[in-house]
Amino acid sequence: MSNVIEIRWHGRGGQGAKTAALLLAQSASQVGKFVQGFPEYGPERMGAPVTAFNRISDKEIRIHSSIANPDVVVILDPTLIGGTADVTAGAQDSIFVINTSKTPQEMREKLKISGGKVFTVDAGKIAEETIGKNIPNTPLMGALIKATGIIPFEGFLEDTKRQLKKKFKSKPEVIDGNIKAIERAYQEVKSE
Repeated sequence: MSNVIEIRWHGRGGQGAKTAALLLAQSASQVGKFVQGFPEYGPERMGAPVTAFNRISDKEIRIHSSIANPDVVVILDPTLIGGTADVTAGAQDSIFVINTSKTPQEMREKLKISGGKVFTVDAGKIAEETIGKNIPNTPLMGALIKATGIIPFEGFLEDTKRQLKKKFKSKPEVIDGNIKAIERAYQEVKSE
């Protein structure tokens, strides 16, 4: 990978792709990285395909566009594979982190890719069991950190908890559930 790690998130409206990209950018910034985190907007609505992006680097980032050739692709909803959203577009020897109960080998076949690495984690199930809702974004963040090592896990976890406390200060169960979801996905993610 180059000195800029480019991440493309594919999900559906309401699954938290935008939130995950923004939380990851903030956490990477807190450990001294240069970052970008942004969604691609269109006629999004609940359930419609959405895309979000991150760039993370040790040096200043001078690129300001969507990501055509991602180093990492995070797929929040596996039903997007083979659909109108081409989740593999421009991804050559990329790392794929996918929310599914299937094995990495099964997903490699479904994606029709030969290079790169494939990681899977049942983020929906983890979210149901820890948060009470099938919102896979925070578990996938834990799996992403494990798959890439782009930032130290403990620093990421600490900063994410701090960010969640701001957003959900009157709902400690939401904060605790999301932190547990991240930790579980970090432990349970599978690779080839």
